[in-house]
Parts: sequence; C-alpha cells; structure tokens
Amino acid sequence: MKGLKITFLLPGSGHLPTGGGKVVYEYANHLSRRGHRVTLVHPALVAAHASLLQVVRGAISFMHRGTARDYRPKKWFPLEPAVRTVWVPMLSSRFIPDGDVVLATAWATAEWAVDYPERKGEKFYLIQSWETWAGPEDRVRATWKTPLKKIVIARWLREMARELGVECSYIPNGIDFEQFGLDAPIENRNPSQLMMLYHTHPVKGSADGLEALALIRRELPDLRATLFGTSPANALFPRWVDYHRLPSQPELRACYNRASIFVAPAHIEGWPLPPAEAMICGAALVATDIGGHREYGIDGETALLSPAGNPKKLAENVLRLVRNAELRIKLARQGYEHVRKYSWEEAVNSFEHLLNHSHAPQFEVSPALRAVIDGTPSGD
Repeated sequence: MKGLKITFLLPGSGHLPTGGGKVVYEYANHLSRRGHRVTLVHPALVAAHASLLQVVRGAISFMHRGTARDYRPKKWFPLEPAVRTVWVPMLSSRFIPDGDVVLATAWATAEWAVDYPERKGEKFYLIQSWETWAGPEDRVRATWKTPLKKIVIARWLREMARELGVECSYIPNGIDFEQFGLDAPIENRNPSQLMMLYHTHPVKGSADGLEALALIRRELPDLRATLFGTSPANALFPRWVDYHRLPSQPELRACYNRASIFVAPAHIEGWPLPPAEAMICGAALVATDIGGHREYGIDGETALLSPAGNPKKLAENVLRLVRNAELRIKLARQGYEHVRKYSWEEAVNSFEHLLNHSHAPQFEVSPALRAVIDGTPSGD
C-alpha cells in the first residue's frame, strides 16, 4: 500500500517532555518506519484567538527557538531521521504542508484544523484528555463537535464522546518495551522506596501526593521517595525526597526499577504513561480512581485506587502495601502482566488501519487490542 503524507499538529514546542507529545512522537516514529511520510508541525503560537501579549510572546519564541533549533524533542525523545519537524509561527493553513492526513493532537490545534482546505488532507483529532485544564470548557467542548474524525485514547473519553453524541474511534496507548522493563526482582525491593511524578499544574495532584507522602513518613521514618519531572526542584522538598529533573530514559528506568510503589495522585489524566511505565518495571501502583488510571489500574488486582483529592486515603493505600509484602508483590506482578498487553505495535496497527480506511463511520481496534479491552472489567 502506498505510504501516506501525514501531518501532526503539536500544541507548541517539543523541547520539554510531555505525555501527549510523547504519544504523538511514538506514532510518528512507527508510521515513518512503515513507509509513511510524517511531518511534525510545532507552532510558536498555538492559540487561534490570541491576545496581543500572546502574539508578542509567540513572535519572540518563534525567533528564539527557530534560531537555536531547540523546538524539537532531541534531548528527551529520539525521532526517526525520516520524520520531518517544522517550526512555524502559528498553525494557519499557509504554514501547513499539503498531504493525505492531518491530525490535531490537542483542543487548540483542532480549532485551526477545522478550517483547513481539503488539500491539507483528511482531518483527524487525536483526543488525549478532557482539556478543560488547558482552555475554556465551551471551546474545548466545541472542538469535540467539529467534523474532524475523532480518535480517543481511553474508555472514559469514549464515554464522554457518546454522551456528547460524537462518533469516535478508541485506540489505547502503548508502552515501549525496549525502553522500559523489569530489571530488579519485585520481591527484593525496599517496600519503603516510593516514586511519584512531580508537576506544578494542580490537575496532576502533586500537592496531594506530597501531603500523602508526609503522612506516610510519620508512620514510616525510613521512607524514601524519588520524584521526577520537568520543573525545578521545590525548595520545600524534605531531605528524604530525591528529585530528578528531566531524567534521561535510562535514569528513569533505573528509578522505576528501584521503586517498590509508584504513587499517582492526579485529578484528571487521559491515558497516563508514567504509571504504566512504572508497572512494566515492576512497581506496584497506588493511584487515584480516575478514568485514565482505570485504563490499566484495576482496584485490588493491578493497583489500589482511592478517590482523587484525598491524600489520607492515598496514604492509607500506600501503607497497606508497605506493611503487606504479599499483597504488594501480587499487585506488582499482576500489574506487570496486565500492562504487557499494551504494545505500540498493536496501537499503530489500529491507527494505521484507521488512516487508510478513514471513510468508515467508526473504527474498532484490532482483535489483539479488543481482547485487552474486553478482558478488563473496569470502565465500561
């Protein structure tokens, strides 16, 4: 089959790691290896209806990052040489290459894509979350109602689409089993060694996570916690917290493999990668009971879940696993086996099939992924 000209619209520069960006880059690499011509478009200004201040900042960013050529993810994600990266001032159609397929990957990019002429390609919208944390709810909701063909990454997003009367295709994310894997025996890990993503945005729940860790520390004076993220270290981190800013992939894998328990305190997630990466590296998952975590976190089977915004309950679940080695090891092993079902190869098979058969009203995932979905008791 002839390769497609595929354009992904990113919601900004790719110089810092983001989960949504990583998903797009994974698809770009896999599709490029399969003979498709992939272009990643990074805009300095993503807002379709920008204020004067946003326009000025966008112009400065365009000149600065364009000169330095640091808008690409080269420091944290290796792109295939054949994947083309483009730095543009904004996502106006005049800066977008003609092609067979164009994909919006965030609500602000969908606002641009809806008005593109046909020569830019068949229009798709990869929906990775309910992005009201990143924009006004009315505008986010409006992008779901556009005629773009929707692809959602999680069951809870599929349910939202149904409630809105919107057709969509469901393709869950994958995990890179070459980059992440089980190196240290689960049963030999220090049960008091925890790990958590640190992020300054409130929806990530890091403040709840830190409060939970402090509650646990009162009960377990030997508690150690490894945090990682893109932000500078918080001056209020206690001495027993080890923070890794922008860790390399091997460094992150090593941290996952030292952790006995991964704590995921977010209030909203689409299909979060770090908890799944930690699980494939052998950490037991303690997480908030939200749609994104329920994609692979089954309470009492592959994780312990508790209500979002409740640090006390989160702490109680961590303490339960620290004090019950048998349960911790059981959840870690079952979690490891469960997330092994989510491969990028299967996700890309479904994604590629959808792009090649875009006139079908709604697409269902491949049989292998269907088995994963049907075998998961939570969500539907």
